[in-house]
Amino acid sequence: MWWPSRRSFLRLGGVAAAGTAGALVPAGVAYTPDDTFVLLRRRWREVTSGPPHEPDAGPYRALGRAAARYRDTMAPGSSSLWPGLPFPSYAATPRRIQTMARAYAMEGSGLTGDAGLAEAVAEGVEHYRRHVYTAGADPIGNWWNWAIGVPKALLDAAVLTGLQSAALGEAVDHFSPERRLSRYSGNSTAANRVDLCLVTLLRAMLSDDHAKAGLAVSALSPVFPTVSEGDGFYQDGSFIQHTSVPYQGAYGVTLLSGLALLYAVLRGSPWELADRRIFDVIERSFAPFVLDGACMDLVRGRGVGRRAFGDHERGREIAAAILLLGESAPAGQRARWQAMVKGWAVRGGYGPRLEPAFHARLAAIMDDSVPVAPEPVGHRLLPMSARAVHRRPGWSAGLSMASYRIGHYEHGNGENLRGWHTGSGMLYWWAEGHGDHYSDSFWPTVDPYRLPGTTVSTLRLPDGAGGGWGDTRTPWRWVGGATDGTYAVAGQHLSGLESTMEAFKSWVFLDDAVVCLGAGITGQDGVAVETIVDNRRTAARLGAGEGWAHVEGHGGYVVPDGQVLRTLRESRDGGGVRRDYVTLWLDHGVDPRAASYVYALLPGADEEGTRARAADRGWVRVVANTARLQAVHVPSLGVTAACFWNAGTAGDLTASAPCAVLVRELPGGTATVTVADPRCELDELRVTWARPVVDVLRGDALLEDGTLTFERLAGQEGASVTVTVRLG
Repeated sequence: MWWPSRRSFLRLGGVAAAGTAGALVPAGVAYTPDDTFVLLRRRWREVTSGPPHEPDAGPYRALGRAAARYRDTMAPGSSSLWPGLPFPSYAATPRRIQTMARAYAMEGSGLTGDAGLAEAVAEGVEHYRRHVYTAGADPIGNWWNWAIGVPKALLDAAVLTGLQSAALGEAVDHFSPERRLSRYSGNSTAANRVDLCLVTLLRAMLSDDHAKAGLAVSALSPVFPTVSEGDGFYQDGSFIQHTSVPYQGAYGVTLLSGLALLYAVLRGSPWELADRRIFDVIERSFAPFVLDGACMDLVRGRGVGRRAFGDHERGREIAAAILLLGESAPAGQRARWQAMVKGWAVRGGYGPRLEPAFHARLAAIMDDSVPVAPEPVGHRLLPMSARAVHRRPGWSAGLSMASYRIGHYEHGNGENLRGWHTGSGMLYWWAEGHGDHYSDSFWPTVDPYRLPGTTVSTLRLPDGAGGGWGDTRTPWRWVGGATDGTYAVAGQHLSGLESTMEAFKSWVFLDDAVVCLGAGITGQDGVAVETIVDNRRTAARLGAGEGWAHVEGHGGYVVPDGQVLRTLRESRDGGGVRRDYVTLWLDHGVDPRAASYVYALLPGADEEGTRARAADRGWVRVVANTARLQAVHVPSLGVTAACFWNAGTAGDLTASAPCAVLVRELPGGTATVTVADPRCELDELRVTWARPVVDVLRGDALLEDGTLTFERLAGQEGASVTVTVRLG
């Protein structure tokens, strides 16, 4: 759980609840030209400090202790402000100044309103401005430090402590000039644009500049519409930054946090935000990727290996942003979001000290008046970002693919240099009790050539192989799938990163299993090609028999038809730690020609259940597994799922063009037929099912002589289209 104790939160709840949803500046009270920025700065302090809270609560005292330590050890010199942090120190030094300012502004820190602390903040800001952040100086290194990171921290400190500094304003105008907001391109899109607008608003508050405040708000307008390419939110819920990287768990949460802050601070002011489209992305774009409070790594870009439990930290940042945005949302949305965040907090297993303002907002929803929302069940397929999330009672899975839109991985600033194969069909999964499986030093210790679910050439790659910043896309358009919201079939036409390997991979997501298919696996690198059935970070017992394997406490694997499942137990070092692994893989040999595989993952299954599933040859039937099409039929569910890489026939299904099809028979003589066009090219798709289809009950398709015709799929951006039919 995220909180220190039930008792402290019950105490906090009574204090905080009254201020959580209401405006701190009374509704209907208009600003006047004389007090506009006085009230805006006050509002900034109130919102960033959080609602009223118990003064002695741990996070606030911890903030005060840190601020006192920084104040007492500050020793301005020609090359540093604190010993051990030599300039330029773009992150640590401004952050310490900001921490002192927040302790000054926040009730309960023990230093609230302390004049000596405010003087230390002013001294620190001026010293850093003279020695590093000086107007006219040439920026060195990452542009972000100069235009966003440093000014956001220093301006926040100035506003919180009432510091007025014309010289700081001149420095911000030099490194983050208004012209950065003149074009929505390059480094001024999506999350970066929101950050630049925040800097501009803080700059306006520093010198009571109405024009800059207006610019900060008007320049946000390109952020809200959905996009069909490049950076931003897509209709299917995808969020992309750096052109080709799914990024809800980093840049996305920066964008969401910044907008939530702007909505709250500007409410009731002359610049109040009227566009409400951001409220639609919470449940469409962010919630699908948060599991028990942790943000799944498949949308965290190059940040996955920064530190252990970073996924939980990002999950809490998403939760904090949602609660803050909820203060500006309609009552119904706010209630749903509070229940959702409370559920994450109750189930979350990693609980370091919370950021104080989030602690106060979370405290306000911990009483019995807010229900605990359970984890949802169902499937979310996001074709525009080549991602899928499958949730069932007791387990969840996430799929990460690469395409002509989406890179294999992102590296940059020296980070994630060996994430080469995360887009090669990496299949993440979490059984009950294993929510931290990828959290606890997985990335620095796992074999980067053996990520679970991937098919890879074992050709050795240099650190940072491929283009930087996500420019590692494949040439293939057929990446995506079809889902009816419960089950799904996903597919990937895969090219290996900087290798000759090529493969066709499909996954069928069911109630208690994921059926995995591979075909057309080729390579000419002079090395072996492998499919990694799994690579679990565990020392648990591994059991195996004919056609099956089982990792105790985790789950089982069914590997039929005499395929040789190779296994390895090892301890691996990385990042100063050692972790145990159980690896299972299929070896396709050196330079394979049209190799294939079939296996099923059974999350949470016990050994007896795994053996029984392996012995039941009829529970799933592989209809086809070739480079032209892949399909399975599951009799007990009435499900047939197919990836048509080309037009053709797979068992009872015939498709006129490349597509994904999911058929599900229902009680009462009806069925659903779901199709998708992952390539986004079809004006018309004809699907024939060798069953007597006599009528279309719901959905948009034409029926003639037993053939369903779906029109204008090209404009659906890979989304699934479902019709319900009556069978004769």
